[in-house]
Amino acid sequence: MLKKLIRQLLIAQTLSALTVSLCLLIDSIIIGQFLGENAIAAYGLANPVLLVIGAVATVFSVGVQVVCSRSLGRGSQEETNAGFSSAVALVLMVSIPFLLLVLIFRSPLATLLGAKEELLFAETRDYMTGFIIGAPATMGALVLVPFLQMAGQNGLLIAAVGTMTVTDIILDLLDVLVFKGGMFGMGLASSLSYYAALIVGGIYFFSKKSTFKFSFRLITGRTIRELIRRGIPALYGMASTIVMVYAMNHILLGTGGSTAVGAFSLLTTIGNSCNCITTGVGNVALTLSGVFYTEEDRTGLKTLLRQLTGYSVILGALISVLIVVLAPQAVSLFLSDESETARMAVQGLRVFALGMIPCCLNAMIKNAYQGTDRERYTKIISVLQNALLPILAALLLTIPFKTSGAWYYFFCGELLTLLLICLFVRLRTGRLPWKELNILMLPESFSVTPEDMIETDIRTLEDVAAAVDEARFFCLEHGQDLRFTNRIALCVEEMASNVVQHGFTADRRAHHLSVRLMNKDDRWTLRFRDDCGAFDPVHYVPRDQADALGIRLVLGLADEIHYTYALNLNNLMITLSARTVAAEELPEPM
Repeated sequence: MLKKLIRQLLIAQTLSALTVSLCLLIDSIIIGQFLGENAIAAYGLANPVLLVIGAVATVFSVGVQVVCSRSLGRGSQEETNAGFSSAVALVLMVSIPFLLLVLIFRSPLATLLGAKEELLFAETRDYMTGFIIGAPATMGALVLVPFLQMAGQNGLLIAAVGTMTVTDIILDLLDVLVFKGGMFGMGLASSLSYYAALIVGGIYFFSKKSTFKFSFRLITGRTIRELIRRGIPALYGMASTIVMVYAMNHILLGTGGSTAVGAFSLLTTIGNSCNCITTGVGNVALTLSGVFYTEEDRTGLKTLLRQLTGYSVILGALISVLIVVLAPQAVSLFLSDESETARMAVQGLRVFALGMIPCCLNAMIKNAYQGTDRERYTKIISVLQNALLPILAALLLTIPFKTSGAWYYFFCGELLTLLLICLFVRLRTGRLPWKELNILMLPESFSVTPEDMIETDIRTLEDVAAAVDEARFFCLEHGQDLRFTNRIALCVEEMASNVVQHGFTADRRAHHLSVRLMNKDDRWTLRFRDDCGAFDPVHYVPRDQADALGIRLVLGLADEIHYTYALNLNNLMITLSARTVAAEELPEPM
């Protein structure tokens, strides 16, 4: 079930990232074909401002993923709704003032970014003006992405970004063919396409089916601060990328002029589309590592890292080969093959391809550190990967090789970062990084030993009976009396049987139920996770009082019980303490 979930999330995240990057790709293609090389250079110079919008939105989005994945892992729906409400408020409080500031200071900004020639200055300023109008929608759309995914609305997520892509194409063509709006029109087209995506995806949150509920009461300073704090590591990554783009633009201006800057703009635009795999891997690692870490699910973390490592190597290698083979065709979509800018871009793309596999692995590790409370490591990796090492490589390699040496910035930055991570883990733990969970450097106190936990996959009622016997033996083996043992066995029997008899038969699809029993500090935790339709046993009101007697009995036995429906999975956590067992007799399970 976990492998299927990881695969589904990776597909949805990758397609979402690909479709978003296609908007920028489409802008570059139309700019190059209709507005010329100078406009491409202006687009590249404006990129740092566009990245600032993305950086702020990413901070909020990552904060949402960390905070809400942990509240879901704890089974607290109210905490999750507080995160949702506070995130919406945060977007409005930040995006609107940012929009106004850029509009007021757009001319000085264009000069600061390096647009000194008159035409280059005008086109850089105009593109920023059109794009910044969409800042609230850009931030809002990116923040809603993790909520749609946590709600299991992957289809709606893809529909929203698909709408954005189609809208952007239509408006871009209208700009260059009908309205002749130039670079301002191109920026405005992107803004309007983000508003279209926000409308399509946002409709879900106003429906009764929405997993998340907005409430002004739940907007608190504490939650807002927590969202920002948890998202700050992502800011290091985005800020480092902004610094790197700014530095590369100036390095290339010194070695190859505006031609080299235009080639770099094409390289980063095409490279961002190829990096959809990296984004997908990183987002899945962040979301699921947060859930599994909160649940102290060592098996889940192992499965997550193993699966994502395999996908990173296979998909990274595939993308690398495609980039090398199709680089000339990709660049020809933007510019004529005979131009110097196109020649440089092809050369840069082929070198860029070498860094795809280490980039995917770095994204997985970096985001897994953040999901497991290793945010300091996430920040360090972000600075090394996105700024320090690539800029250093470009500066050193341009000395002997001029512009050609600068194209190695991405490959050197990613490979050296991965090697440094592995070396650090080896020195810190004395173990091989890729064995077990060594790469995460988790404390010894994390989770429990294999002897204090059992996990069972259930598909039939016969499996339920076997799970009940296994739970009973596990409790007795750990020194529990028969009364408490019967409580645990009864919980397994009632809840698992209910899922198999009702959830599994609700449709014709094959379903899975995972049951985990863990003993830690005299607290016994049962976790039931299934991929059936949403069903909340905690608040279930049966039509007939004779129904759900077993559910009500389990609710009465539990010290704590939490239910959430997230990622298209029912998650039920039941906690019992051996010290609080009452003396009354209980019915014998199977």
